[in-house]
Amino acid sequence: MCFKNIFRIFKSKETEEQHMKYLIVGLGNIGDEYENTRHNIGFKIADSIAERGKATFKQGRLAFMASFKYRGRYVYVIKPTTYMNLSGKAVKYWMDKLGIKKSHVFVNVDDINLDFGKLRIRKKGSDGGHNGLKDIQNYLGADYNRLRVGVGSEFSKGQQVDYVLGEWTSEQKEALPDIINKATEANLDFVFRGMHHVINNYNG
Repeated sequence: MCFKNIFRIFKSKETEEQHMKYLIVGLGNIGDEYENTRHNIGFKIADSIAERGKATFKQGRLAFMASFKYRGRYVYVIKPTTYMNLSGKAVKYWMDKLGIKKSHVFVNVDDINLDFGKLRIRKKGSDGGHNGLKDIQNYLGADYNRLRVGVGSEFSKGQQVDYVLGEWTSEQKEALPDIINKATEANLDFVFRGMHHVINNYNG
């Protein structure tokens, strides 16, 4: 077999493997003091997804990473350790390292512009003033898949930072497991069924 044919087979296999890889990103801040804050809902979703895949997070470059196989797809879940405003650096690093195309990336994040518990899923859009999305946009542009989870906006003027870095109310804590479960299902359906299905079935 000539070198040219071997190269074609190698490239075909490489493309096939790339088509089966997905990167799930949960945004948050590292540290015990942030663990149960509204800003860390992305980390909570990432934990739930890894648990579904019976995977364990391990420390890697710029992120904790867990991986598992789901219905024939390879799923990589990351929680950036860069803090929120440098999230894009971690996302781009793992995309390149794992050879994952942008259409197979799904970012989970909190959103104060949505009512508590509401999910909004988009293929592209603005950063909405969110520092994590702003940094990702610097690396990927505005056209990447994202799931925003509403955390509400019950704060006074000038208190936004305290609110998103504050812990959930008792009522919110009670509702949180169902919200995280729905977001987890949306992520897994993104992997197996695609973005079109997720947008049509999980928005709102």
